[in-house]
Amino acid sequence: MEELMEILEEIRPDVDFEQEETLVDDKILSSFDILSIISEISDAFDITLTPAEIIPANFNSAEALWNMISQLKA
Repeated sequence: MEELMEILEEIRPDVDFEQEETLVDDKILSSFDILSIISEISDAFDITLTPAEIIPANFNSAEALWNMISQLKA
């Protein structure tokens, strides 16, 4: 989770990823931010995201992202 937080804070240092739970719903993350996150977590965690995983629910919070990463690594 720590590595994920570092990635997120590097992409958007102005966002409190520990508290925010509506990153996509409230349009805090842009489509470019999401593409950057996908690229970074794919490399960092050696996972491949399919279109089925690229849904707002998986990107609304750091916890949701971490849950998705954990499932893909399993």
